[in-house]
Amino acid sequence: MVPSRSVQSQGETLLVTDLPEILSGLIDRMPYVLRLLAENHLRCGGDAEDLRRALEAKLRGDATDFELMFRPNRLLMHDTTCTPALADIAGLRDALAEAGADPSVLAPTLPVEVSVDHSLAVDVFARTGASEINLRNEIERNAERYSFMKWASEVMDTVHVNPPGTGIMHTLNLEQYATLLDVAADGRAHPDMMLGTDSHTPMINGIGVLGWGVGGLEAESVMFGQTVSLAMPEVVGVRLEGRLPEGVTSTDLALELTHRLRMLDVTAAYVEFFGPGVATLTADDRAVVANMAPEYGATTGFFPADANSVAYLVRTGRPQKLTDAIEPAFRAMGLWFDPDAAPHFDRQIALDLGSLEPTLAGPRRPQDSLPARAAREAIEKEVGRALPALVERPAELPDGGIGIAAITSCTNTSDPRLLITAGLLACKAQECGLAPAPWVKTSLAPGSPSARSYLERAGLLGGLEAVGFGIVGFGCTTCIGNSGPLPDAVEAALADGKAVAAVLSGNRNFPGRVHAKLDLGFLASPPMVVAFALLGHVRADITRDPLGHDAEGAPVYLSDLWPRPEEVESAMARAFRSDDVHADFQEALANRDWAALEAPTSARFPWDPESRNLRRPKFARAASVTALGPLTARPLLVLGDDITTDHISPAGWIDPASAAGEWLIARGGNPKNLNVYASYRGNWEVMLRGLFTNRSAVNYLNPHLPPAHLRTEAGDVLKLHEAAERFEADGIPAVILAGERYGMGSSRDWAAKGAALLGVRAVIARSFERIHRTNLIGMGILPIEIMDDFIPSEGGLSVSDNVSVNVDADSLNPRQHTKIVVTGKQSVRRIAGRVAVETEQEIEILRAGGVLPKILTEQLARAGDIRTA
Repeated sequence: MVPSRSVQSQGETLLVTDLPEILSGLIDRMPYVLRLLAENHLRCGGDAEDLRRALEAKLRGDATDFELMFRPNRLLMHDTTCTPALADIAGLRDALAEAGADPSVLAPTLPVEVSVDHSLAVDVFARTGASEINLRNEIERNAERYSFMKWASEVMDTVHVNPPGTGIMHTLNLEQYATLLDVAADGRAHPDMMLGTDSHTPMINGIGVLGWGVGGLEAESVMFGQTVSLAMPEVVGVRLEGRLPEGVTSTDLALELTHRLRMLDVTAAYVEFFGPGVATLTADDRAVVANMAPEYGATTGFFPADANSVAYLVRTGRPQKLTDAIEPAFRAMGLWFDPDAAPHFDRQIALDLGSLEPTLAGPRRPQDSLPARAAREAIEKEVGRALPALVERPAELPDGGIGIAAITSCTNTSDPRLLITAGLLACKAQECGLAPAPWVKTSLAPGSPSARSYLERAGLLGGLEAVGFGIVGFGCTTCIGNSGPLPDAVEAALADGKAVAAVLSGNRNFPGRVHAKLDLGFLASPPMVVAFALLGHVRADITRDPLGHDAEGAPVYLSDLWPRPEEVESAMARAFRSDDVHADFQEALANRDWAALEAPTSARFPWDPESRNLRRPKFARAASVTALGPLTARPLLVLGDDITTDHISPAGWIDPASAAGEWLIARGGNPKNLNVYASYRGNWEVMLRGLFTNRSAVNYLNPHLPPAHLRTEAGDVLKLHEAAERFEADGIPAVILAGERYGMGSSRDWAAKGAALLGVRAVIARSFERIHRTNLIGMGILPIEIMDDFIPSEGGLSVSDNVSVNVDADSLNPRQHTKIVVTGKQSVRRIAGRVAVETEQEIEILRAGGVLPKILTEQLARAGDIRTA
């Protein structure tokens, strides 16, 4: 039994874990994330003395192989990560039934909330009714997939689906689901902790809830009762001092921190913010910073709970009984933030908030921050040519023009001050007679339906609509590549070879991310997005040059339009009502088009062999091979640095001329409306054909061939999936070799599932991003980190080379060193490597051949025990 102590709140007694007693002498030196992980470990049944010894070693700076257990309260998913997970569950149910077991026993054991937010596209913009039209189009395009999701929620009580139009999952998490404190009916209480199948799940860290993103495969393991096993984490502290200057936003802070923490290399670390500057940031500010944890490479971007956290819950309508209980319970557990505390961190940096200025990031990576005034120079560097400054907006889209300006993404639209600042700026622009450049595709897609209410109540929605930023829907839209068709002027400019950029308030700007044809993009705050739309290009200093001219011909500058802090606070005061969040959410739930969708109710999903959207998955079956043991393979792909999950498995619109497009059209798909790759994550046939088709994914085995093509040893040029089929027919396993930060970006498990479909048994890279590494293990693929100076893209590798690794299944240990031997026709190269496996649990998954075979084996064994009982 975990030692507990009682807490009084509103005349009731709560029982909480007595961390100060259990960890006496240690807790004051522990970062808050370690305190929370310790509390969860103890509730999972961990031994207190073992935990104490491990933490003592950690605080001394000694290495420890101790593994923490972690069990979340709940799991959060969105429609394009839940679809493959639910397809896996449906496939596992089939396998159980075919083995004579009851398929209905397979259902998640903890609550799973699904947000349908990743499929809304900006088909229509800058016109009345755009939001309703886009929502209707979304449901029509995805009706079969949405019906499948409804099936899952009908036959599994623990799965709940929030329909299209209800908002973005991370905003919903902040506004609806997070409680900070979970109180059971018997009075036992513990901190709210959760996991999500999206890399931006750490946004919830902004209000003091510990949570992070995991791949869909790890989530499936957690769904069915498996605790997460964590190596003792590195914790990096960021001391914040001072306060943000006037005119500097939480977006600017997030972009600067992303740059600094990437430079520090915090990959897989738990980042925690501390110091006096924390108290100057609202919970909304903090959530913006926490959201970008995957962009700076960390597992978390954690802000401990304090009065600002509780104030956020009060503002968004949480019950007073809950909000009153949080501070006393957290103080009793030693979890209430002390701004004067100085915990022991493995590494730490400091940042003076007062030193920041308006900031962008780009034009190709979110960690490449730059002053807002320097956009032109950044584009010039990328395109390799001068772009002379423009004094006046030209009549046509210029070289260096803005093609898309989107206020989008949970990252920034969940912070009302950012939207209100953008709205005030838009209203002032309207008063001055300014309008966006006619070639710019503008859009506003807030993370919550409540944004419409508070913008309207503040008198700002009309001003936003007047400058092109009417609401196009409530979903991820442009941030995840659903920007819709480009305007004709942008298409023509691209055809002429002009540099065209996007500006968005999102979190990623990788080439092709925002739109398949756009390689350049800047991340910016919502008001800065409006300003760039008015300017129409990057060939001016947006902070000093005119954005346009008023009716009398006088220049209008950004400083004329930027609202003062008191204007923002006044608008906030008249905009908000605490019951908006719940009322607007309930209204969005009553979606008639969603309600009209029919769904089957059988325990097994009735797969349609003619379906273009859903196919029974190939993975949900017993494993035939594992990644462990002697392996001699051939390289299928040799890649460079910064290969993202977008490069590996695209999410955006499908080109009719692509291999995936041809497959769909051959089966009746409309060439003009094939939808996006993300909508086909329940169909392995489509996803297989999209792998590595990004224009920036160069295969250094044949660098001059188009993406996703390979010249075989026999001299044939094949599409990548065809080459993989040739390897399989010849009995040849495949490996992928890559550079630094392989698998950065989103949590999509299809980046690992796709590798498995290609017959890949191991991925050998200079470094891995955390979630993709765990996804590879979840698919039974062995990740190996290169430990010497070998750079695969410069190694002169050939498709005929043999790559040999021998990792013994019985003696494997986490982080074990190994040798990689590459044998060519005239040479043998030995490369130092290390198995990128962190825990014994991950080793067990590899031995089982992956998460799904492991779940199936355990379920069949359980069914056998029931039958013989």
